[in-house]
Amino acid sequence: LNNKMFHREHQYQETVKGSGADFVEELKPYLDENTIITSPHKIFGPESNDLALQLRKNGIDTVILAGMNANLCVDSHLRELVESGFHVHVAADATGAPGQEAYDAAITNFGFVADRTMSTAKVLEEL
Repeated sequence: LNNKMFHREHQYQETVKGSGADFVEELKPYLDENTIITSPHKIFGPESNDLALQLRKNGIDTVILAGMNANLCVDSHLRELVESGFHVHVAADATGAPGQEAYDAAITNFGFVADRTMSTAKVLEEL
């Protein structure tokens, strides 16, 4: 595992300093005080943070996942959230992987577990 991918100077820093990482512009209007961003980042599953608790406290039963490592973080969170009873959708074009082969494998697996795998445009259309 290349831990540089997850390195942050401070556990509550939402992006990797100097990386240019930011939220997708089209999604920024939907980020508000009701948006849940868990921290610190964990490689696997919401049981290592309070994501499931925060979702349930806010009456949320549907999650849209995206991320920079489809076949590790996104896949792990997808499986754990589904097992915890949430409806989970994956924004496929807002999800990356270390190479096309890994990405294709992850997208295939998402099809077996996620409620839906769709494009960011489709997510925005349905919000």
